Amino acid sequence: MRTHLLALLFLTILGAYGAQGAELRPPASVKAGTDFSIPSSGSGQGTFYLIGPAQVSKRQVNLNGDIPVQGDEIEKAGRYTAIVCVSDQCNSSHFVVHPDEASRVSLLVHPSRVRVASPNAISAVALVWDKYRNMIFSSQNVTFSVTPKEGSEISTTRASENGIAWIRLTSATKEGPAKISASVGKTTEVRVVRQVASEACNLRISANWVSRQLWVTTDPVRDCSGNALPDGTVVSFTKQDASGKTTVDAPVKRGIARVQMPIQGNARISVASGVVTGNELQVAGGQ
Repeated sequence: MRTHLLALLFLTILGAYGAQGAELRPPASVKAGTDFSIPSSGSGQGTFYLIGPAQVSKRQVNLNGDIPVQGDEIEKAGRYTAIVCVSDQCNSSHFVVHPDEASRVSLLVHPSRVRVASPNAISAVALVWDKYRNMIFSSQNVTFSVTPKEGSEISTTRASENGIAWIRLTSATKEGPAKISASVGKTTEVRVVRQVASEACNLRISANWVSRQLWVTTDPVRDCSGNALPDGTVVSFTKQDASGKTTVDAPVKRGIARVQMPIQGNARISVASGVVTGNELQVAGGQ
């Protein structure tokens, strides 16, 4: 493999010096994957080399005519070198292969899980490609669409720069999956973001004696938009009585949190979830 690459490098160097009797006149640029021909001068037969970013080909050709190049030889965009050699004399020419039409899009969305009503919390980035996976650096219109669990689809269009278009989104006020898509031409890529309840809001607790045991229970725990907080969310109950101050954490189960709290004498009980606090109870012991 190394010997082959050195031989190709040597041919390219020879081309820089020029050769008599055989020249190539490729077009300045062509589209990726397109069949085309390279006019040649000279007479008889020669050896033709085509060196590109991802492929090297070699074959015998007849000079003083068109040398056909197949589309599968130029699928990768970039700078190509065409070389023709007769005996030990070589000539080289260069041309550029540009990407084909936009036909693919890659969509990156972060994060996959987000709290509701969070401004500019979702980032969506689209990368534009042709069918040969060449990034298209010319400006393309990318349509971003958001379809919430409830409600109508919302769309906006952004022009790509250097192959990339992006947008920032605010999460919906209602929990549930949201579909985010990016479209270029007839191709669309979709990702799903899970929107979950935000922090607890309007926390309220009540206390009840059951078989001489005090149970403290929250009302259904919801955020400010009315979304139920997921099971497992931690709620902290704090009791202060004659024995001192005690805090007990309890997870939300089926929408509420509940804890049994022994007390001595009169007690003051409060509740919190994260930085959100709720109401406070005054409870008399000994019941």
